[in-house]
Amino acid sequence: MSSPRSVEIPATLVASFAGGGDEQARAWVARLPAQVADLLDRWDLERDGDVRSGEAALVVPVRRPGGARAVLRLQMPREETTAALIGLRAWDGDGVVRLLDHDPGGAVLLERLDGSRALASVEDDDVATRTVAGLLARLHSVPAADGLRGLGDVAGDMLAAVPAAAAALPDAEDRRRLRDWAAAVTEVAAGPGAAMLHWDLHHDNVLAAEREPWLAIDPEPLVGDPGFDLWPALDSGWERLRTTREVPRVVRRRFDLLTEVLGLDRRRATAWTLARLLQNTLWDIEDGRTTIDPAQTIVAEALPRP
Repeated sequence: MSSPRSVEIPATLVASFAGGGDEQARAWVARLPAQVADLLDRWDLERDGDVRSGEAALVVPVRRPGGARAVLRLQMPREETTAALIGLRAWDGDGVVRLLDHDPGGAVLLERLDGSRALASVEDDDVATRTVAGLLARLHSVPAADGLRGLGDVAGDMLAAVPAAAAALPDAEDRRRLRDWAAAVTEVAAGPGAAMLHWDLHHDNVLAAEREPWLAIDPEPLVGDPGFDLWPALDSGWERLRTTREVPRVVRRRFDLLTEVLGLDRRRATAWTLARLLQNTLWDIEDGRTTIDPAQTIVAEALPRP
C-alpha cells in the first residue's frame, strides 16, 4: 500500500485554495495526504494511478478488494458536496456514476469511468446532444430526494438581487437585458418544478463507462423545473465553433433537440434557460464585472422568445 508521503497534491488544487484568506480551506488542503492515507486503510484500497485534480477536488484512482477499479474523490465539505451525495444516493447509478461508499469528511468512493474520453470528443453534435438529453431524462425521472435546495428559493434570491446588479451595469442595453431576463423568470417562478436536476451537465461532465456507453459525473443536485438543466449543454464546446460563426445555429439546434427529447414546454424552457443566464451574470457582477458576458447574450438571442 502506498505511503501517505507519496500522495502529492497537484499545484492547481493548492493554488485554487491559496488566496482569499480562507484558513479553513488551506487547512483542508494541508490535511489531504493524511486523509487519503486514512481512507486507503479504512476501505482497504490500493493506489492505482496518478493523483489528479481540478480546482475543487482531488481524485485518486484505486482498486478495491478483489481488484475492482474505483476512484476516491475528496472535496471540501460544503453545501454542494452534501447535495451531490444526496443525489448520487437517490440516482443509484441510473444515468450517473455509481456511489460505492462515502465519508462525512467530504470523500466519496465512485465507480471508475474513462476520464480520458468525455462526450466533448464526439464530433456529431446531434449525437452528443441526444446523449445529454437521454441522461437528463433518466435523472429527472427519479423522485427528488429530501434535503436538496429548491429552485423556487434560488429564483427568489436571484430576482431580489436584480435591482442592485442592474445599477452596477453602466451600459443601458445591458441593464435592459438583465431586467428582461428577470421578467421572464418572474413569469415562471411560481411554478419552480419538482424534478431532481443535475445543474451542470455539460459535455465534459459525461464520461465513457464500462457498464453503459456514457454516464454523468459531478452533479450539483437541485429540485426544480427540467428547463433549468438545459443551459450547460447549450454552452458546451464553443471553442471549436467560434471560428465558424456557427454558435447561434448550434444553440438553437441543441435547444430544439433537448426540449423534444425531454418533452418540455418550449416557452417555459426558454424562461428557465434565461434564468441560468441571469444567474451567471449576477455571479459575474458579484465578482466585479460591469458588462454582460457576450456568451450569455449569444445564448439568449438564439433562444425562442418566451
